[in-house]
Amino acid sequence: MPLPARRFLRIVLLAAVAGTSLAFTAGVHHLAARGPGRLAIARVQYDGGGDWYANPSSLTNLIGAIGERTALPIERAEAKVRLTDSSLFDFPFLHITGHGEIKLSDVEVRRLREYLTRGGFLHVDDNFGLDESVRREIARVFPDRPLVDVPHGHPIYHLVYDFENGPPKVHEHDGKPARGMGIFIGNRLALYYTFSADLGNGWEDVGTYPDPPMLHEQALRMGVNLFTYAVTSRVTP
Repeated sequence: MPLPARRFLRIVLLAAVAGTSLAFTAGVHHLAARGPGRLAIARVQYDGGGDWYANPSSLTNLIGAIGERTALPIERAEAKVRLTDSSLFDFPFLHITGHGEIKLSDVEVRRLREYLTRGGFLHVDDNFGLDESVRREIARVFPDRPLVDVPHGHPIYHLVYDFENGPPKVHEHDGKPARGMGIFIGNRLALYYTFSADLGNGWEDVGTYPDPPMLHEQALRMGVNLFTYAVTSRVTP
């Protein structure tokens, strides 16, 4: 039976603190047996005109935080992948960001649906301007599943760090509150969409934007939660 996410994380962290490798090794082997073989984050390259490469230092900093704050053996360099690449299913965590427009081909729509239904996790972070096309494309991927607000009691807000009010709001654009929405497959959150939050801005190097350093920290904490949930919630369909 899959380890519950909190229990798995507890095993990993205890192993790191105590310096014992037995529990950690067992947890990682269990994870590898039921998920993609690489603990890595991949940035999705898409068409349509949006800058998929936005926030260039964001994933590097997030990966560093995950590596320092958990014992998850994450690869220390971000990957880049197209939804049509054969390596897509190697990655447990995909990240999409940018401004403007995202447009998926019919093949990409089918591939993303397959990736998510097979246990993959996608985080989409609207970097202001992506919202309309993101919602349209998500509806193409899952016409039978609604994009809903993720309840604030969900583990994604409490697995490592607590966020009682949902995702932090890092960067102000139009004064709207930060929202965390998602697509659920059964009880598993497979796609998580942050709107008016700008987590990616918060993950960038401090000083890139005139946001307080504490918001950089809050964004990193939320990112640690996202990745930990992604790699510990996967179940075999």
